[in-house]
Order: sequence, then structure tokens, then C-alpha cells
Amino acid sequence: MKGPPIRVVCECGERALVPYPNTWVCESCGRRWNTGQIPSEDYWGIMSEMRRFRLEILGIGAVLAVGLLGLAIFVNFSLLFLLPVFFGGWYLVYMPRWRRRVRARTRALPNWTLRPE
Repeated sequence: MKGPPIRVVCECGERALVPYPNTWVCESCGRRWNTGQIPSEDYWGIMSEMRRFRLEILGIGAVLAVGLLGLAIFVNFSLLFLLPVFFGGWYLVYMPRWRRRVRARTRALPNWTLRPE
């Protein structure tokens, strides 16, 4: 599985997005930066946690949709028309809380200081 690129800022001010665990050579000063210096357990642990956040929201949405669909089939078919209303409310009430939680966790992620090779 391929993870997101890592932003590397060279000492000369040049910036680049480098895939993990590749190297990047700065065009301005010629320094070589290796993202492989980041411990793989840390990097893939963060990727796993972010994947878990995405799967959580998809799982909750799927369970709620199946539950409401089951109610519509077995109780009253007109309940199916509440699905857009229900998901609209869910999007406006639950999703902002979820986004705040993900952003807070993202801001708390570690910053690694790479050394040029």
C-alpha cells in the first residue's frame, strides 16, 4: 500500500512532496533528503489510524443506512423517504464533530527532523 507523500523543506527553502521511503535531491543546493529516516512503525501506524478514521465513518453510515432501509422494508415503505433527511441531519450534526476530531489528531502528529545525506 502506498502512503501519502511527506513534505520535505530543504535548508535553502526549497520544498517538495516525497513519497515514503524515497529520496529527494534539492535542485537548488544539491542536498539529498531521505524520507526513509522516519521509523516505518511510526509512519504506518499513523496511516493505519487515519484509515481507521475513514472506515469508522463509512461503517457508521452503512449501518445507519441498512437499519433505516430495513425499517422501511419491514415496517413501512414510506420511511424510505426519510433517508435523505436523516443523512442530511447526520452530515450536519455528526460530521463536523468527526472532522474536528480528525483535524485535532492530525495537528498532534509528530514532526520528524530529517538530516540531509
